Amino acid sequence: MSKVISRDDAKLLEKWAASTTQDQHSLASARALTAREIEELQLQAQKEGHAEGYKQGLVDGANEIKNRVSRLQLVFTTLQRPLEELDARVEEELVVLALAIARQIIRRELKSDPSHVMAAVREGLSILPLASRNVRILLHPDDAQVVKNSLSLSEAEQGWKIVDDPTVTRGGCRVITETAQIDATLEKRLALIAAQLLGGERESDQ
Repeated sequence: MSKVISRDDAKLLEKWAASTTQDQHSLASARALTAREIEELQLQAQKEGHAEGYKQGLVDGANEIKNRVSRLQLVFTTLQRPLEELDARVEEELVVLALAIARQIIRRELKSDPSHVMAAVREGLSILPLASRNVRILLHPDDAQVVKNSLSLSEAEQGWKIVDDPTVTRGGCRVITETAQIDATLEKRLALIAAQLLGGERESDQ
């Protein structure tokens, strides 16, 4: 059974259909606008994020460079100390080597010319006070014989007494009086040379 629509109802129906169509277009436009806005917001957020990330990356990179420079400086400082200590050790070892060579040269010279020991004897005697009495000169037995043969009559009359002492290394002597003792041994003289070269006192290890 069909229903007859009046003219007035038909007009109302047309208005409603037109309104519904307009609302659908408006809704579609709103949805499209909202999608564009969302996309733009996302792009803007990405740009801002990249910019912020770039700035943070620069800060992080600068901090990393500072940290690496600090670590390198620490490494260089740590390496420098052993090098300084090594320089001191090398210097000391060179002095020790030079003294050992000097000792060998002196011994060789004594074998070829034993009279060199007289220089050590005269050096020791020159340090004594003029009024020293009971002077004893302690020498290696081989050097003692050389000195006895080298002394002139006037020197022998001085009252010096030559004493054999196997503990004294050839090339040196000890001079002993009632009031003084002079160490003119080879070891002592080399130790004094070492002290001058190293800038401080050095005890002989012989």
